[in-house]
Amino acid sequence: MLLRHGMNPHQRPAGAVPLDPARPPLRVLSGEPSLVNLLDAVNAWALVREAAASCGAPVGASFKHVSPAGVALAGPVDDVAAETFGLDAASVGSLTSAYVRARDADPRASFGDMIAVSEPVDAELADLVRRLTSDGIIAPGYAPGTVATLAAKKDGRFVVLEADPAVVPPAQEVREVGGLRLVQPRDDAPLTADLLTRAAPALAPQAVTDLLLGLHAMRYTQSNSVGYLRGGMAIGIGAGQQSRIDCTRIAGAKADKWWLRRHPAVRSMTFVEGVSRTERTNWRLRVVEGDLDAQETALLSAVTRGVTLLTPRERSSWLGRLDDVAFVSDGAIPFRDNVDEAVRHGVRHLAEPGGSTRSPDVVVACREHRVTRVADVPRLFHH
Repeated sequence: MLLRHGMNPHQRPAGAVPLDPARPPLRVLSGEPSLVNLLDAVNAWALVREAAASCGAPVGASFKHVSPAGVALAGPVDDVAAETFGLDAASVGSLTSAYVRARDADPRASFGDMIAVSEPVDAELADLVRRLTSDGIIAPGYAPGTVATLAAKKDGRFVVLEADPAVVPPAQEVREVGGLRLVQPRDDAPLTADLLTRAAPALAPQAVTDLLLGLHAMRYTQSNSVGYLRGGMAIGIGAGQQSRIDCTRIAGAKADKWWLRRHPAVRSMTFVEGVSRTERTNWRLRVVEGDLDAQETALLSAVTRGVTLLTPRERSSWLGRLDDVAFVSDGAIPFRDNVDEAVRHGVRHLAEPGGSTRSPDVVVACREHRVTRVADVPRLFHH
């Protein structure tokens, strides 16, 4: 498969060769993918495929730079997400709901994403994707007419990929870097609900689902990584930081923004005619971030019909209502500061591999904050 280019436009020629030419893992139905497009697609497809099988529901993911900006199970689409994407919350189909919930976790990061869904694309999802800024999509099939709808995006440059669900990745992974050939077994450690309930029998079913989805997400997120999840969807993912506490803070800030977008004052913001949905979302994000400068405040006034900015007390009060959040770490939590930070964002359930020299401190922190801790889950580093 000839690729548009490698990691960067100057890295040409670039290509991809299926290990089994008679049964490639995916087919290009439209567009010309780059190397990054394929890395996003392959990882995103693995995530939604495995999570759907494990959780028993359709899964959608929004991938950027080989990490999920969001991932979610099919479920209710609230009024905020429905308004963000121009949908009727009461009539959103199952597969569309999975992707909408995934993209709504961090709509700014999802701008120009690679979409992955665990089931064949239907007309409703294709129509939504047609209106969004995305680079491509991967799915196990497409309903009649949907490929044509999607292929028309970006003047034909939108990448449409069809995954073959029957293809099982090889047991061994090989990568060549800097003159070395690196070989390892594929990470296929089982991620099941039993893994969680054996360690914490009292976990509520929703907490089990959220932690399980989080484990699958962490397996395909660039390490170090942590995720905050609630109601069958990620609401904040922190990826690729050298310090785990930085991941925890970044993901926590994203979870806060997701929740603050649901504040009545933010929901009631009205815009002048001609302001696009993307611009509206970006302005709402700037408002909830709470650090508008004088120039931005003037620009905001020009595109809205009056905005009441949240006071620090209103922000704090609203954030205090965020609760029942699950937290998953791809590696051992090294210090209790991660737990102290996580509970500021509503965390009540936590899963981590454990085994750190400071794990006793983490246990104490969880006890103090009344957080249910599930340890001994697999380490899920991904690079």
